[in-house]
Amino acid sequence: MAGATSAAHVLALLDEDEDSLKLYALQQLDRSGHDFWFQISSSIAAIEALYEDEDFSHRELAALVASKVFYHLGDLDDALTYALGAGSLFDVNSSAEYVQTILARCIDTYVEQRVKEAEGGGASLDGRLVAIVERLFERCYSDGQYEQAVGIALESRRLDQLERAITSSPDAVRTLKYALEVSQKLVVSRDFRNQVLRLVVRLYEGVAAPDYAAICRCLMFLDDPEEVAAILFRLLGGSDDDALLAYQIAFDLVDAELQAFMGKVNARLDQLAPSPAPAAAPAPAAGEAAAPPAAAEGGDQMEMDQAAAAAAPAAEEDASPFAKRLSRFKSVMSGAVPIELERQFLARHNHADLQILKNIRATVEPRNSVCHSATVFANSLMHCGTTVDAFLRENLDWLKKATNWAKFSATAGLGVIHRGNVGKSRAIMAPYLPSAPGGSTPSPYSEGGALYALGLIHTSHGADVREFLLGSLRGTQHEVTQHGACLGLGIAALGTEDEEAFEDVKNVLYMDNAVAGEAAGLSLGLLFAGSGTDKAAELLAYAHETQHEKIIRGVAVGLALVQYGREEAAEGMIEQMTRELDPILRYGGMFVTGLAYCGTSNNAAIQKLLHFAVSDVSNDVRRAAVLNLGFLLASTPEQCPKIVSLLAESYNPHVRYGAAMAVGIACAGTGMREAMALLEPLVKDSVDFVQQGALIALALVLVEQPESKAKTLRGHIDRLYGNKGAEIMTRMGAIMAAGILDAGGCNATLGLRSRSGHFRRTAVIGLALFTQYWYWYPLSYCISLAVQPTALIGVDASLQAPKHFQVVSNCKPSQFAYAPPVKVDDKKDKAKLPTAVLSTTVRAKARAAKKAKDAAAGDGGGGAAAAAATPPEAMDTDKPAGGEAAAAAAAADGEKKEGGEAEEGGEKKKEEKAAPEPASFTVDNPARVAPGQRKYISFPPGQRFQPIRPAPSGFVLLRDSQPDGGEVEYLFQEDKPAAAAAPAAAAAAAEGAAAPAAAAGAGDEPPPPEPFEYVPS
Repeated sequence: MAGATSAAHVLALLDEDEDSLKLYALQQLDRSGHDFWFQISSSIAAIEALYEDEDFSHRELAALVASKVFYHLGDLDDALTYALGAGSLFDVNSSAEYVQTILARCIDTYVEQRVKEAEGGGASLDGRLVAIVERLFERCYSDGQYEQAVGIALESRRLDQLERAITSSPDAVRTLKYALEVSQKLVVSRDFRNQVLRLVVRLYEGVAAPDYAAICRCLMFLDDPEEVAAILFRLLGGSDDDALLAYQIAFDLVDAELQAFMGKVNARLDQLAPSPAPAAAPAPAAGEAAAPPAAAEGGDQMEMDQAAAAAAPAAEEDASPFAKRLSRFKSVMSGAVPIELERQFLARHNHADLQILKNIRATVEPRNSVCHSATVFANSLMHCGTTVDAFLRENLDWLKKATNWAKFSATAGLGVIHRGNVGKSRAIMAPYLPSAPGGSTPSPYSEGGALYALGLIHTSHGADVREFLLGSLRGTQHEVTQHGACLGLGIAALGTEDEEAFEDVKNVLYMDNAVAGEAAGLSLGLLFAGSGTDKAAELLAYAHETQHEKIIRGVAVGLALVQYGREEAAEGMIEQMTRELDPILRYGGMFVTGLAYCGTSNNAAIQKLLHFAVSDVSNDVRRAAVLNLGFLLASTPEQCPKIVSLLAESYNPHVRYGAAMAVGIACAGTGMREAMALLEPLVKDSVDFVQQGALIALALVLVEQPESKAKTLRGHIDRLYGNKGAEIMTRMGAIMAAGILDAGGCNATLGLRSRSGHFRRTAVIGLALFTQYWYWYPLSYCISLAVQPTALIGVDASLQAPKHFQVVSNCKPSQFAYAPPVKVDDKKDKAKLPTAVLSTTVRAKARAAKKAKDAAAGDGGGGAAAAAATPPEAMDTDKPAGGEAAAAAAAADGEKKEGGEAEEGGEKKKEEKAAPEPASFTVDNPARVAPGQRKYISFPPGQRFQPIRPAPSGFVLLRDSQPDGGEVEYLFQEDKPAAAAAPAAAAAAAEGAAAPAAAAGAGDEPPPPEPFEYVPS
């Protein structure tokens, strides 16, 4: 039909009796169907009749033509049905748009039917559909598109094709890595995902060079500590490179923050290890007073550094090589090594700008307890893990204004500042902790806050303080102290499934005290986080019995923590709690849904939350439903702004607040433009708490992002916190956002995902608890659980950081530089405003001083006599002015004398300023690597230390390529700076430190020049 303008004459042939004429017509229509489909559609009934006529020998061709017509009509289901009927005439190898569209529809239908069949609720598969999919797999193999075959196999739950795609690939390791990565995103069913992981582990073990790190990661998802321990045992007993890989796996396991799993691995290793090993290797952390190995604690205890350094080599000499390696491995698994190295990094790279806090403090009214507490929170988060408490020591009188629960929160803030300082935790908090019998008793609010702080310091690594916290909980009947002890114990023993602690906390819950009971409910959830324990039913039953809303809410959120990551296994609890009549339990049901399916992007869970977001009668439930979309979509942050965009325009302010927080949670630390575009209008919302949520969410998104992105938010925050006309809730949000933006001394981000890709349980739970500040402000400090240092720390086989190790950042230094310091704004610090002096007065005093000086010079009295003759008032006022005048005169004189030299120097300076910024730069170990900077990191060749597994962030084990290159110089061996080590603890010590701090503050301006006598040459 070349050059034909109509298909009418061909369609007429369909009515002929001869099959040969019908065949000719169908052949012509098949060729021209894409051009004349609108005419052919009028005769589609005749074509369908030919396909249904079993006596017609060319039925498949009729089906193909009908399929193309329905495709153009937009009826893809009928188009697929007839394409299946076309059999081999449907060419799956064609690149035509029609073929690709039908294939996509075919795969979707096949996947849907396979999922129904796997779940036991679907009919048998259409054989024709299976045949096309099989041909599609063959096409992938023949074209070398093995990754595409992996994707189709995972979606359609075809383990046989998945195995074939991996084994047929010329680069099986690469395909395995791809399959492992995609399985975490595409596979919704937890059971099938576990089957995939088992297959991946089996195939990994069959390759020439198995990736044991990936294998252990799979086994961790499968909760198989025995197999992980067996692999680690083999590595620790192997070569030096094998031992380095074992240490690297240990750092990865610690980063995953699965305490119960790590405990089982350690226990299994003890069983596998030779019997002398436990005796030869000292325990990594036996208690507060025990001296840890030098490799484990580094410079953590200043008074024990030298003794530990001397004792460790002697102990290692007596131990076997395996025992040495096992001891070092356990020092990593206990958290001692990573915690200490990260603490040293944060302390020594601290770039928190104290002037921001000073400006905030100066603008906060003395009686404004809300902004006072928010300022303490901002200071704590700014200095999270840095151990720098200078702001608190310099503002003791201001800090003393905190009373009752504000005092509880302020004391807990010390735990955030000293997070990770596990060796000195008890000493730091000693003045506030419950005293021994017969000693002085501090405020119960300080006691409770100190116990809470102790848990924050020992986050997820609380073996050293477990007994102390349990003893404090048992030894008090005061509700505030019990509240702090429950929170501290839950955070320190997070996920350990400690039965003894569970019973003690449950006893506090059953006392039916509202204050202590709320913390007890949360603590029980923390202790059994992610376990799905059967005790959850008992807790839910008690929530029905009690009349205290605080206890019900604490138990409801605690149940959500218990169901973390359980996915389909949590469906029973989800259904039960979302059908409750009590809105507080339905509120908890939203969090159960969000945390159980955290990071899965499960469609059913998203639909459920959206349903409650628009239909529930309780504003709290609706807000929680929208907020938890952020947890569900954390693995695909780019989808969250799209899904909640309409909810962000809701008439209900609670829904708008939830939308803002959902975007903040899902896009935390990403700096996504879409997230910023959605949040920026909400900052100007008409409702104060929506503005608060938008400010906090923007800070979550922009934490550790380039200053070019965060500059606008910083300016808005600066205008808000000092604006007396702004609502108090908005100002509170601005102050909290200022602290979040500079978290960890501008060296940390909020990392919900570990560096190996999986979600950090402690971080997700910490952020979930942070959102409860809406009801209970002290829980805002739980955001510190999600703080993740943005560091790349290289360590060698001794688990110490070599000094001479560098990485290259292939970007301009200014791209990810620290934010410039805030200029001192004297206008905002009303306590230090100078007295206004008119210019005429200054000139008059200057003339009087000059006359007195001339008179003294005429008498031959010299500079000292002139100074003595000057009245004290004029002396105080005019000395700086005289110094400035002398400096100006000297500068003018220098200009006259030097002339051309000055001009040449100016030209040189201009040339220096005009010099282009380098396109790359090197960073010493440990290196600050912002999230957006990771893609620019490379490891220069030729260094003595080379990474065994190059990674742009986190802990990197280094191989010494020149073992005979001389003694290695390590970092963090010298005494720590006094400023970082000074505790903000004892009241007496703090008062003693206040005077030096004040002196340091007074020395901000340079002193005036000393009197001198000018002798002209």
